[in-house]
Parts: sequence; structure tokens; C-alpha cells
Amino acid sequence: MNRFTGIAIVALVFTANVLIISVASARAERPNVVIVMTDDQGYGDLSCTGNPVLKTPNIDHLYSQSVRLTDYHVSPTCSPTRSALLTGHWTNRTGVWHTIMGRSMLRENEVTVGKIFSDNGYKTGMFGKWHLGDNHPYRPEDRGFDEVMRHGGGGVGQTPDFWDNAYFDGSYWHNGTPTPVNGFCTDVFFDYAKRFIKSKKSAGEPFLAYIATNAPHGPMHCPESYSAPYKDQGANVANFFGMIANIDDNIGSLRKFLDDEGLTENTIFIFTTDNGTSSGDGVFNAGMRGKKGSEYDGGHRVPFFVHWPAGGVTGGRDIDPITAHVDVVPTLIDWCKLNSPAGVRFDGVSLVPLFNDSATRWPDRMLITDSQRVKDPIKWKNSSVMTTRWRLCNGKQLFDMNSDPGQKINVASDHPEVVARLTKFYDDWWTELEPTFSQSTAISLGHPDDERARLTSHDWITTRMTPWNQSQVRAAMNGDENTGFWNVNVTSAGIYEVVLRRWPSEVDRAIDDSIPPGEPVPGQRAYRETPGKPVAAVKANVRIGDVTASADVSPGQKEVVFELKLPAGKTTMTGTFVTANGEVFGSYFAYVKRLVR
Repeated sequence: MNRFTGIAIVALVFTANVLIISVASARAERPNVVIVMTDDQGYGDLSCTGNPVLKTPNIDHLYSQSVRLTDYHVSPTCSPTRSALLTGHWTNRTGVWHTIMGRSMLRENEVTVGKIFSDNGYKTGMFGKWHLGDNHPYRPEDRGFDEVMRHGGGGVGQTPDFWDNAYFDGSYWHNGTPTPVNGFCTDVFFDYAKRFIKSKKSAGEPFLAYIATNAPHGPMHCPESYSAPYKDQGANVANFFGMIANIDDNIGSLRKFLDDEGLTENTIFIFTTDNGTSSGDGVFNAGMRGKKGSEYDGGHRVPFFVHWPAGGVTGGRDIDPITAHVDVVPTLIDWCKLNSPAGVRFDGVSLVPLFNDSATRWPDRMLITDSQRVKDPIKWKNSSVMTTRWRLCNGKQLFDMNSDPGQKINVASDHPEVVARLTKFYDDWWTELEPTFSQSTAISLGHPDDERARLTSHDWITTRMTPWNQSQVRAAMNGDENTGFWNVNVTSAGIYEVVLRRWPSEVDRAIDDSIPPGEPVPGQRAYRETPGKPVAAVKANVRIGDVTASADVSPGQKEVVFELKLPAGKTTMTGTFVTANGEVFGSYFAYVKRLVR
């Protein structure tokens, strides 16, 4: 090696090291993001917003340090809020306007915040309640999240969840694999989030951690040490408040963890909830009308606190103009200087000017929320068209929030021009979205990322109720509600194995077996405490598109297995069991995989 070659090598090594340091420095400067969203906790279910009974000291401390959106709105129920929060699109645009019946699956064309951050070099984690689909292509691991620890369906113990889960010591899906855990569900989800955050810090990688608790959603289960201080409120509220107190402790622990890891300064920490209170309104509802599911403010105005010291988002300041869940993704893209997904136009806007206190001429926005909870959306159903001052509910009632925040006095006849303006906005909105309502989501069959699809009655499409929790499955709901169909997408033509079961595969029991009640847990009666009813089936039927098959069922048989030759494409699927006296029960669980021969 000559002198000049040596100098060149040294120069190259020096340059490479500088580049590595520069890249590492740039990554380190990118803010991390933690989003904590609780379930069924309303604006008034915090001591910092005025609750006279509930104590939430850690969230109160966060509140005192944060910038707060005081007029922030979501959807009145679970899945719809999640779809809007994660995509920046109106819930009805995403196909998610219900929590069951196949209407809780986030359309495949939607781009989530997980995908956006992942595409921009972040590591992404999702912990807790997803409730936007349990099958490919709707699971969080299909939507941009690298690390996932979640329960199934809309809550622990619902039909898609691991069998007999009940808030304590269950099994949750860790990166797609059912994994036993110890402890209360909320504690588990925060613990896995901390592990994820620590690993990303060690790797020097920016992260997005989305922690969406199922608590304090019912059934009302809670460690007794947390419910005991509220026992004079009755069992339901005591466990509801107890779950919130447990969340409060977990938030305090998480924030201390971020402090200890040196991450607080450059972490955007968001606390919010998914809809109005389900159970706390009898104690305190912040003067609002309505609760979860309502078109009135009590159903959808919720807390939203942000703390980010490095970004100057601190100091206990309030932002009063109306905002919504559709604004979160555009705001995070702006804050984190991310590339927006190509071809996506958000329904929300970046709130950075409000957070920076630099918005000199913020527009008088109009926003819409509604609670559909039906198979197909109905115009004006449980709807609210909102501005900072006005609420037009159901197209008929107008409320002036400046003088009537409790929405008691309908002033529509006094302000026809306001009614006309808000009605036109809604009509234009509906006209734009209505053509998309027929774009039904379909569960993938035969996809290599989900080789054995697990279908449950939670996602049956009907015009009625479905057996969406394990108590209903155990009881074998009778009548019209006991059957339905799935929308499916056969991803490639071939021979498929289709398995129909009355009990899920993790339960080694026959179709005609009864099952004893499961163990109770602290609080309300658990779904698993319902005795399991046998289905004395003599025949099983399956239909996927134009392909049908039937088979006899023998006593003691655990499942019925069909081999069907299926063409590729979207279609519908049903599976049923029939008894000797003609009773029909839907196959609550079905497993489908493509056979390779």
C-alpha cells in the first residue's frame, strides 16, 4: 500500500464514520411518539376535568404539563373512532361504522399511521385493542405495525378473542401467535409497550408506540385494590373507576420509565379516549348531554392532552377551536416531518399552528360525527354537524354551545341560515361518501400471510345482532341471530380445507358437548361464566360462493372437515349445523386453508 492509498482509505473511513454519525444524529433528533387511548372513558372520567369522586393523579399531572384540546371530538363508539384516528379519514369513508357484523374491518385501501411511520423509517408497535379486523388484510401486523400484542375483537372475552379470556392471566396475540400472559390486561399491554420502547431506544431507532387499552370497557373487571376505594358507588361504577385508576398508575409508570430512559424530552406523548363514557355519567359528565353511542356531545367530546418538551408543547395551555380525530395523522406527519402517503387526501388538517399558538386566522370549521351501528349507513342517523359554536343533531335540532353547552334548547327555528349552512355541508359530505358504502371488506382465504384463516361469528353479516361475545356463543343464541355470512376473498384458486366448529380449536370439545362455566374474576360476571350449551347437530352445511357441500355429523364429533375446489375472487361464505328437529345454528368458528398438493 502506498502513502496515497493509505490516505485515501483513512479519508474514506473518516467520511463513512461522519455519515454514520450524521445519520444516527438525524434519527436521534426525530421525535418519538406514544399514543395512549383508553376505551369508553369520557371527558368527565378524570379528576382534572372535574370528577368529584374519581382520583387520577398521574393523568392530572400530565394534564398540568400538556397542551389540551378542549373541544376535541371522536366517533361515539369504538371501531369508528379507531379507523378515523389511525387514517385521518371520516369513519364512514373507511368502511368502519359499526363494531361488529363485518363493519369493523378497516378497508384495505386505507393507509394507517403505522404504515406512514414505518415507511418513514420508524419502528412501530401496537398494544391492546385493535378492533379493526382480526383477519388478513385487516390485522395491525398487516397495516404497518412491526410489533403487536393484542386481544381479539372489540374486547377481552369477545368471540374473536382467545377462548375463556377474562381480563386476568389470559392469552393474547403476540405478533400473530397466541401467547399466555400473567396479570391484569392493562398491566400486560403497558409492559409490552415498555419492552418495545426500550428495545428501540437500545437500537437507536425512532418509534411510534400505540397503546390502546380495552379498559375501562365492560365487562367490569378490575383488581380489587383499585375498585375498593369506589365501592360505595356500586359494583359497576366501582370497577369502571377502578380500571381508570389502574390506567392512571400505568401512565404514571410509563412516564417515569420514559424519564429514566432519557426519552421524555423528545417524545410526543398523547393521551385521549375513544368515545364518551359508558358508565361514569351518573357521577359526573362535565355538564354534557349523552354518553357512549350518543350524537350529543357526551357521546363524542373527549379529552386530548399532548406533552412534547422538545417541540414546545407544554405548559398547561388550552386550545379551544373545534378539532377531531381526523386531525391526528396530519398533525403527526407535520410534527415529525414525514412524507405523506402518495395519493391520500386527509379529511382532517394539521393542528400544528394551534399547538404553536401561531394561528392568527383559524377557520370556522365544520365537522361531522355519527353513530350508525347498522349494516348499511342511514342518512342523518344519530348525527352531529359541528362548529365551534353550533351543533346540528339529526338534521333537526340546533344547539348554541356558547349559551347552551348542555344541549337542552333547540334553536333551529331561530337560526334557519345556520341550519341551512350545516345541512348543505352534511348533504355534500353524504353525497361524496355514499357511493363507497357498498365497498364491503372481505376476509382473505388462502393468503400466505394468514395460511389458516380463523373466522368467527363476531364478523357475520346480518341485519340483526350477531354472537359477538363468548357468553352468547356458549349459550348458543337461538333464532335469526344465530346465522349469518362472511364476506371472503379467495386469494387464489385451488383445493381448500374448510373446518366448521361449534367451539374454537383451542377447546378440545365435541360439537354436542356442554361446557361447564369458567372461573369468575373480580368484578362483573365474566363471559366465560355462562354454561356452554351443546348443539346436537346431525348435519353440517357449507357454502362458499356457488360451491356447496353437506356432511353428516356423528355424536362426539369435534369438527366437520370439507375439501372444496374454489375459484379465486370475492364472494360470501356460510357454515351451519342442523339438528334432528330442524334447528339451525351458525358455525361460530371456521378455519380455512389452501391445500398444496
